[in-house]
Amino acid sequence: MRVLVVEDARALAEVLAEGLRDQGMAVDLAHDGLEAAAKLDVNAYAVVVLDRDLPGIHGDTLCQMITERDDRVMVLMLTAAGSPGDRVSGLSLGADDYLAKPFHFPELVLRIRSLARRQPSVRARTLRAAGIELDPLRRTVTRDGRHLDLSVKEFALLEALLRATPAFLSTEDLLEQVWDEHADPLTNTVTVTIGRLRRKLGHPSVITTTPGVGYRITGPPGP
Repeated sequence: MRVLVVEDARALAEVLAEGLRDQGMAVDLAHDGLEAAAKLDVNAYAVVVLDRDLPGIHGDTLCQMITERDDRVMVLMLTAAGSPGDRVSGLSLGADDYLAKPFHFPELVLRIRSLARRQPSVRARTLRAAGIELDPLRRTVTRDGRHLDLSVKEFALLEALLRATPAFLSTEDLLEQVWDEHADPLTNTVTVTIGRLRRKLGHPSVITTTPGVGYRITGPPGP
């Protein structure tokens, strides 16, 4: 899941980004409305965590711009303006959720994951293919009933592949969805993580690699 955090308080933005990355999310940062608008034009995000009082383009205006886009992005307003009137006005601008500062970080994580599941393109909560069952909310994954202990990046990579099934995802697709804008496109990080994931999923292998195309989940071959 790729998230854009739009927050002009740089120290808070870095803390948020580090915490969300620890939860397996790919996180980009923008410190004003103009920077956020530019990143929204070139990157696909599941959720935008949006402060209201932003320089450049005010958060209220940016929220309206986001909700008018064809490619729907979910918006969580995270702001010090926490009165009932502030909440109503924020939600009336098109925000999908509203959380006042100060906040409890685990609640923020759950709200972001809940919003990602509510995206129009997202279907079933539990993802299933080739004997694998992955629950993004409970952060659990099994194969043929066997529980798998995955790292946050392995889990996020498997989730991306399952959501794309039966289509391929290229290395570039996976870097964009699982890592963030600072990922080196020449790195072998995807190859290494795919290798670890294959070992944990066990035999027969269900991750297919097609050179020049990418990776996908397929059922094990027949007898």
